[in-house]
Amino acid sequence: MTERTSVVIVGAGTCGLAAACELRRAGVDVRLLERDDAPGTGSRATLLWPLGLAVLRGLDVIHEARRRGLPLDALHYHLADGRTLRTTVGAENEALVLAQHATNAILEEALTAAGGRVERSSHVSGITPGADGVTVKVDRPGGTELIEADWLIAADGVGSTVRRLLGIDFPGTSLPTRYLAVEGAIDGDLPAGAVHYFLRPAGPMVVAPLRGGTVRMGAPVPDGTELTEATVQRVLTERGGDGLVLRRLDDITTFASQERVAAALRQGRCFLVGDAAHTHSPIGGQGLNLGLQDVHNLTWKLAGVIRGAFAETLLDSYEPERRQAARQTVQNTHRFARMFTLGPRRARVRNAAWRGLDAAGVLRRHFVPLLAGRRVTYPDVLPGAPARPVRGLPAPGERLPGNPPPGARRDVLRLLTLGDPGLERAGAALAARHPGRLAHEHRPGGRGFVLVRPDGFVARSGRTVQDLDLTATLPAGLAPAPEGD
Repeated sequence: MTERTSVVIVGAGTCGLAAACELRRAGVDVRLLERDDAPGTGSRATLLWPLGLAVLRGLDVIHEARRRGLPLDALHYHLADGRTLRTTVGAENEALVLAQHATNAILEEALTAAGGRVERSSHVSGITPGADGVTVKVDRPGGTELIEADWLIAADGVGSTVRRLLGIDFPGTSLPTRYLAVEGAIDGDLPAGAVHYFLRPAGPMVVAPLRGGTVRMGAPVPDGTELTEATVQRVLTERGGDGLVLRRLDDITTFASQERVAAALRQGRCFLVGDAAHTHSPIGGQGLNLGLQDVHNLTWKLAGVIRGAFAETLLDSYEPERRQAARQTVQNTHRFARMFTLGPRRARVRNAAWRGLDAAGVLRRHFVPLLAGRRVTYPDVLPGAPARPVRGLPAPGERLPGNPPPGARRDVLRLLTLGDPGLERAGAALAARHPGRLAHEHRPGGRGFVLVRPDGFVARSGRTVQDLDLTATLPAGLAPAPEGD
């Protein structure tokens, strides 16, 4: 039997669940397939930075995430001489420490509330792309089903079955470092609300306290390291000091790390998101946030195309925008990993440099925003007149600080005009020409305008009515072709 749906999502991890929630809330018919028969319990990703939290906020689950997680107030760098550098995160770089299985549980609850569900024990064994859709072969204990979908989203991880079936290469390298990942309870001076980086001669270690007294510990270790309580205690003592004592071990594993970006993030009507699209070093907690932003970028465009608000050509922007974000993140995490795993002699130089940077406020002003994803930008690939940066206004391709207003639709651009009554009138006229696609808001302070995409990134900005006239070509270019064309 063959069933028809609008979107098939493969993989019910964090990215697959978030994509299903976003599309269901937009009124799109979705089927979410997961090969495992039960939710995962691991917590490899524990840190949500602002761009990841923006997705949870848009899904109205941010309060539940905060209830189950711990706000990250600071980064503590414990150096070899016993000194600790404490760098505050700040409200503008809001972050949350939350076990990944808890994030997934929150999203699955939201999906159920939106009328969706996870179809478990569903193994995708075949994909047949077509000009107007894709056919997915699904094997289950009770038999095989063919699903015809208009679109497919692959969120099935680093070893993506979909990516393999589509024949998409995954170029890159495997990193030489193997990481120990531990969950449990540790007694010692580990204040909650901070991620603790131990940068000692015996090697580095990171510890992130979770809610309920549990901690997540990670450290690079040699191949063949025994996965025992004694191993964990030895690492804690050598890298953290005698004051850290393992009280309870809940989970222990090791994993390898890679730096790869898929050769294509889109093939016809199939898209890759999350670890299916890219992978990198875990240092800095960037991976889950990068994947959630893939979802955020794709779903507002796809939902708008399906609903008829945007032309299908808008989807062409997904690949170049998210490829640039992935490359930026892989480059940054590569630098983080190298800096984190230096040998003893170079580590002493690093620690001395960091003391100076911290004293000058550089870590707070530059390093934390980099971790928070504030430096991710998009190329100018949207239709219409080329974007131009304007001094004093958010630049095209940057994310606008703050959040969309409550109830903001995911297929509507927002035009903010500032100060000039002439701009206010021109903005109102432009919104009137694009009802249901462009919302206009005027603020008395400042001078200029900013056109904001549904995902919070700046599409265009300018100072004058003439600049706004050039910008007017963008919403026109996003609109679907008139019937009969």
